[in-house]
Amino acid sequence: MSLQTIQIAVFLFVTALIAFATYLKCRGTRVNANSNKEYFLAGGGLSWVFVAGSITLTNLSTDQLVGMNGNQMALLAWWEFAAVLGLVILAKVFLPVYYKNDCTTTTELLEKRYNDKHIRATISVMFLLGNVFIFLPSMLYGGSLFMQSMFNIDTDIMILATLFGIIGACYAVFGGLRAVAVSDTYSGIMLLGMGMLVVVLALIAIDFDFSGIPSERLTLIGANDSPIPWHTLLTGMIFIQIFYWSTNQTITQRAMASPTLKEAQKGVLAAGAIRLLIIPPMIVLPGIVSYKLYGDIGDAAYGRIVGDILPVWLSGMFAAAIAAAVLTSFNSILNSSTALYVCDIHEKYISEDPNVKKLSAIVTAVFVIIALFLVPVYATSDSIINTVQELYGLLSMPILSTFLVGLIFKNVDPRAMISAVVSGTGLYAFFTFEWSPTHYIHLMFVTLIFCVLFALVINSLVFGKRAELIFKQHKAYE
Repeated sequence: MSLQTIQIAVFLFVTALIAFATYLKCRGTRVNANSNKEYFLAGGGLSWVFVAGSITLTNLSTDQLVGMNGNQMALLAWWEFAAVLGLVILAKVFLPVYYKNDCTTTTELLEKRYNDKHIRATISVMFLLGNVFIFLPSMLYGGSLFMQSMFNIDTDIMILATLFGIIGACYAVFGGLRAVAVSDTYSGIMLLGMGMLVVVLALIAIDFDFSGIPSERLTLIGANDSPIPWHTLLTGMIFIQIFYWSTNQTITQRAMASPTLKEAQKGVLAAGAIRLLIIPPMIVLPGIVSYKLYGDIGDAAYGRIVGDILPVWLSGMFAAAIAAAVLTSFNSILNSSTALYVCDIHEKYISEDPNVKKLSAIVTAVFVIIALFLVPVYATSDSIINTVQELYGLLSMPILSTFLVGLIFKNVDPRAMISAVVSGTGLYAFFTFEWSPTHYIHLMFVTLIFCVLFALVINSLVFGKRAELIFKQHKAYE
């Protein structure tokens, strides 16, 4: 039996085992498949273990493992350290508000704060644009490319992307969030275990000796010309984390699916502990070791060191772990995107009481088809990570501004906020494509401040309203 046959056999067996274990866990638990709460929030039945597992693996995919290790420097660990603070803010600040307002989507909070369904739909459309046109196709392409190189096969990348899309859609359609979260957790256990094994074997490969590696690749204090200058940690970094962890439907949907606020907070804080203790070594140490072994080889670093240090019999399992990471990130975004469309757009403007399961299946299929058509576009990109970050930066800070204004102020006209979002998107597009006077993380902070001030000024000058600070503390929902 050839090595490639063994690899593929192990890969298929492990992948099928995760699917079967997910089926056993989820069967018989569905109460009402046509209920938004059941389909998109697992009926409020996710324990803290599955909240933590799903949040962890939804964020961890080939772009983190390959892309961050490709920088071959310790500095990238700041993304994970800062994420811990973002998760704490989600647990302590945003989750109590979401639970108090009984939200199915994060954007539902905006409708209640501004008393307007149009701002909810506007922000939902922005999230959907990012998910469907940026994240879904880039994940299909990145995962397919990795599998193609891992097994050294000539299969057309569109065939692999289609397989990923179909399997991901099956999880999202037939199991809803419950199946997605359970498969995330089971896959996450395997991926974290394999990822840490790679870290240990990489360190053994250099006898734990970091001598000869340039100091700028080992430091956590970024210079002005580094990917993360130290001063960006004081401006835009924390707001990037607040946006991603506290307002992004793909992440918060898991945290809103627990039976109680305390259970959800426990899961979020457990996810924070994983990001603090386990993820940073996985996304920087193999890359640093590869620099000592092979030199500056960029995005090829992770794949090369994995291929060199992993025992042959484990390569198929590692491929299954990577495939699981891609698949769970894909189906998580797919499920949350469907939730945004069904709850925020279809039920508000088309039909108040649709067949949720049937509608979700149709919407999911449409999203997958769009993503597949865009895969060739991402195949022409020089750097998929840079492309994704550049495009999504157009949306993140304008979206975050709507949440911050809604939580900090009252008596703000939703039309003022929508105009600020449109203007902020245009401003960041100008910074990105025409004039970049400073680091993009600083520019994201500038964009956020601009959106908030613009909304308040337009609210006063155009709509004649005076925004008032909200001092009343939100009481935790029990």
